[in-house]
Amino acid sequence: MSVPLVQLVDIPQRGDARGALSVAELGGVLPFAVRRVYWIHGTKPGVSRGFHAHKQLRQLCVCVAGSVRLSLFDGRREESVVLDSSAKGLLIGPGLWREMHDFSPDCVLMVFADAEYDEADYIRDRDQFIRHVHSS
Repeated sequence: MSVPLVQLVDIPQRGDARGALSVAELGGVLPFAVRRVYWIHGTKPGVSRGFHAHKQLRQLCVCVAGSVRLSLFDGRREESVVLDSSAKGLLIGPGLWREMHDFSPDCVLMVFADAEYDEADYIRDRDQFIRHVHSS
């Protein structure tokens, strides 16, 4: 049995007759201190996003509305995960090529990151990423 590229985690949910509340706390679902939060929304039909890897950045992705398919590649094998519930999060470590496809019209993908934006941490060419993985 192969080890998964990414880890799907349960996001704690609380609720009552008024509605629901989701919680992502350090030491709980979040295994790292959050330094940046951003969300992807309003993605046009048929548009895919991502197409990069990070050298160091760790992220937790939560689809808080709608759905999206994430495709992750470690330089040898690829795995796809559909996020369609705010009750599940996807932990993505460094060294994975990521692409996001099949955004629903109402998709809001929230991303918690362990570092501020740093262009030097990105690998934006898939062939360069493969060379980077195989040279490490």
